[in-house]
Amino acid sequence: MVPFSLLLRSHLPSAIRSLPKAAHIRNTSSMTEGLQPASVVVLPRSLAPDFESFCQANRGPLPLLGRCEPEKVLPRLSTVPDIRAICPQFQKYEFGALTGILASLEEYSEQLEDMVIFTIDCSFSIEEALEQAGISRRDPAGPSHAGAYKTTVPCAAIAGFCCPLVATMRPIPKDKLERLLQVTHSLGGQQGQPIHIGDPELLGIKALSKPDYGNYVECEPEDVPVFWPSQLTGLEAVSSCKAPLAFSSTPGCTVMILKDTVSPASCLIPEMVPEVHAISKDPLHYSIVSAAAVQKIRKLESIIGIDPGNRGIGHLLGKDELLRAALSLSHAHSVLVTTGFPTHFNHEPPEETDGPPGAIALAAFLQALGKETSMVVDQRALNLHTKLVEDAVKQGVLKTPIPLLTYQGKSVEDAQAFLCKDGDPKSPRFDHLVAIERAGRAADGNYYNARKMNIKHLVDPIDDIFLAAQKIPGISSTGVGDGGNELGMGTVKEAVKKYIRNGEVIACDVEADFAVIAGVSNWGGYALACALYILNSCDIHERYLRRAVGPSRVAVEQSWTQALPSVAKEEKMLGILVQNQVRSGVSGIVGMEVDGLPFYGVHDEMVQKLLDVTAGHL
Repeated sequence: MVPFSLLLRSHLPSAIRSLPKAAHIRNTSSMTEGLQPASVVVLPRSLAPDFESFCQANRGPLPLLGRCEPEKVLPRLSTVPDIRAICPQFQKYEFGALTGILASLEEYSEQLEDMVIFTIDCSFSIEEALEQAGISRRDPAGPSHAGAYKTTVPCAAIAGFCCPLVATMRPIPKDKLERLLQVTHSLGGQQGQPIHIGDPELLGIKALSKPDYGNYVECEPEDVPVFWPSQLTGLEAVSSCKAPLAFSSTPGCTVMILKDTVSPASCLIPEMVPEVHAISKDPLHYSIVSAAAVQKIRKLESIIGIDPGNRGIGHLLGKDELLRAALSLSHAHSVLVTTGFPTHFNHEPPEETDGPPGAIALAAFLQALGKETSMVVDQRALNLHTKLVEDAVKQGVLKTPIPLLTYQGKSVEDAQAFLCKDGDPKSPRFDHLVAIERAGRAADGNYYNARKMNIKHLVDPIDDIFLAAQKIPGISSTGVGDGGNELGMGTVKEAVKKYIRNGEVIACDVEADFAVIAGVSNWGGYALACALYILNSCDIHERYLRRAVGPSRVAVEQSWTQALPSVAKEEKMLGILVQNQVRSGVSGIVGMEVDGLPFYGVHDEMVQKLLDVTAGHL
């Protein structure tokens, strides 16, 4: 490869030296000093501006180093000694179809006069990262390079360049994931970060054993598939534009160009080192986020975990439940929220002021993130919640109305039909369910308030939706509660029975994947909204969400800040509840309080504390 680099240097020194340097990227130890590997795409000059824009819009798979004139360089590759045995070879495309593999472009010298060469950075080495992480390298089952796959993730389209992301996979032992992410970050910065960890079907890959490029690297039982964006996406782009004539490097072959020698250590910030967290077992799915964002969300969890009512909720707390719930919600596309605890069974309405504010605050932020968000409530309380949503929109608490649903099914089949399109478990309508201060079914089939009063006659069987979701791959669930009798608290029911007053009777028996415990359930809803803001403002997590294709949303989404809960909005929301004669849960008072705690001096201060933690991202 060195002779080729010298050829480049001798024939086009000014063009090559003017290529933008790849900042923050460490080159592999096997590289020749002063050189870095790149793949090549050669296109008609008329398509060059669009392809350059396409690369800039999809920097993950196509980190563009630069462009230059090829006619003096590429035709003479075959004159370099032994170049055929080393690489590069070229693929020839005509109107989008691959029509040949070439060792030289010498015969196309005339056409090359009106073409442009693009060089794409290939300096990050997964193999070196595996070695440094102490992971044994596994060679692919064949003579070619490790397998790469066409996904169903679309790249950001520019003009005629419209193609799916191509990703390459390596199987990683589960206990080495954290170490691998640390190493890939130190070697390649963002360019070294994976774009998916877990079930390949979440990328639209049906069979790992059948890669579209290269050869399969076999997964062992304790392995997790880890995917990185592949520069082979460029081949799909070349094919998609249907140029009369185009060329690219053959998969697995690279050229060497001059590089900058930037020390990666000077570009790394410890707080930006990624962490990996499991968020689903079926399908297997991990997410990544910066250490700094994790610490902020843990602070949120600590703040809401206080126990103002002295109920003993400290015994229910689990580490990182808020973090994992928020990560799962961050990946969701369609969310169903439920609330409603008719504890005041002798009054109309019997609902309490804890639940609806937290549910609406979370829904408002989910809407701002562009997620489909609906709310399911008791049929009996539909008119009340319709009025709450309408008033919330009028007063600026909500930007747009939340669609309201009801459920009164009587069987597992009914619940599945509600959750899935045409009742098909392979087509769920929602991928995350959230219950915030929602009455939860006890082991005896009844529903109890904190005083052991049975309120089953006021509660629709929304629990059945959560039970059905447990058997449908791809639907996760979160329960937010403050006493153990709320939907989803079955996850901590043994602790509820042991430590919470009347726990043996009132403990909810229905589990959620994540149990967020708060001193007041509304606080859990506020904290989830704030955690989602922190996650989506984290460059590492946001890049992972969009699979490193398309533009970053972090810098442009001012609507996220406006959608966060605020003291003013929560004051308005509680006022709306008071206007509709909804009572405080503990005292039964119609007034500005929740669970017997005044809004002024307690709840307003809680909202502000959560915003102060989030403020580092505002």
